[in-house]
Amino acid sequence: MKPARWVGVGAVLGAGAALAVAVAHGAGDESTYGQIRLFSEALSRVRANYVDPVKDEDLIKSAVQGMVSKLDPHSGYMDAKSFGGDFQSRTQGRFGGVGIQVAPDEGAIKVISPMDGMPAAAAGIKPGDRVTAINGTPVGKDFSASIDRMRGPVGTKVTLTVQRDGEKKPFEVTLVRADVPIDATTSRREGNVAYIRMPGFNEKTAQGLEKAVRDLKKQIGPALQGYVLDLRNNPGGLLDQAIQVSDDFLTSGEVVSTRGRQADDTQRYDAKPGDITDGKPIVVLINAGSASASEIVAGALQDHKRATILGMTSFGKGSVQTVIPLGDKRGALRLTTARYYTPSGHSIQAQGIVPDIQVAQGDESSMPRILRPSEADLEGHLAGEPVSAKRAEAPLIQAAPGTKYDDFQLAYALDLLRGTMTVASVTKKQAT
Repeated sequence: MKPARWVGVGAVLGAGAALAVAVAHGAGDESTYGQIRLFSEALSRVRANYVDPVKDEDLIKSAVQGMVSKLDPHSGYMDAKSFGGDFQSRTQGRFGGVGIQVAPDEGAIKVISPMDGMPAAAAGIKPGDRVTAINGTPVGKDFSASIDRMRGPVGTKVTLTVQRDGEKKPFEVTLVRADVPIDATTSRREGNVAYIRMPGFNEKTAQGLEKAVRDLKKQIGPALQGYVLDLRNNPGGLLDQAIQVSDDFLTSGEVVSTRGRQADDTQRYDAKPGDITDGKPIVVLINAGSASASEIVAGALQDHKRATILGMTSFGKGSVQTVIPLGDKRGALRLTTARYYTPSGHSIQAQGIVPDIQVAQGDESSMPRILRPSEADLEGHLAGEPVSAKRAEAPLIQAAPGTKYDDFQLAYALDLLRGTMTVASVTKKQAT
């Protein structure tokens, strides 16, 4: 199995036994064997003396988690369930389920949004509904286990007990599980402009982009003036998909390079001839939630002057993780193995992509840093290049006071492509 190269933002899968970190020093270190004996002694003491019996399997998994998660915020250990289920489903872009976005809610599952065209929406499930039982079994406190129970093979049935505000009694809905897409690319016509939204990068992302471009060309016809590629709040995903998406807009030149620990680990990825948009103007929307794979695309198109990057400075995750399986039923390591660089040789690690035109959606510039997350704020992040003067000096465009827009950044992008300025805006110096 070829290791997957991942450039998305992912949660670290728990801290573990810090004693295990010493084992990672390397086989050539004479003290390594002594440190392994230290770990073995600690393991033995815990097994013998901890107040409750503990399984060796749980202790070892925690030790591995602790060892890897201490390296940087994006390295971690996935147990067999996480690797074989959630991670594989996310990279492949599909799973069998009912099609609802949910959140935990005091022993129930709260519906945030039913997905269009999926079983839950077709059955009338609404935002705010609370699922209290699945196949007659109460949801309980284990939210992840309850989500797993709602998923299953496509074509099988699942019965949900639903509590709805305004209804005196809960009611049951039996749904037939369908093939639910994850991070699916969506598109629509905005007058004579093609709008394409990418929420993530899985195995189907480039394919979804190419289909969207074909469909929009047919819908709009010769009047097509350009494209808006929306990468806001896109946390990343598969490296090869970021390269393919960039390649779809470029006709030649470097897309991205990766540099690992050894000199011979350096790899360069170049674009092949052919631009699926036929050279039409492109505006790429980014914000603080745009990370990794989305930053690769924005950086490649910016360096080649193929697109205008608009929005707010991106997250700044400039590292590549390789997923390394550890054998049958042992899970996998998600290990940082390289940094990536834009075509100009620039690392965005802990700095981010600075837009060509900085446009705020609202009052981002006045938000506390805790509400404007970035790689630089993560404990243990890899060091990056110094922050450029370009960011500190760039003006910031905001909606004029008293004006309201459903999506000011998109409205500004559409005006930019059409060569007209209908939005009311003000410009001020960007806060640093």
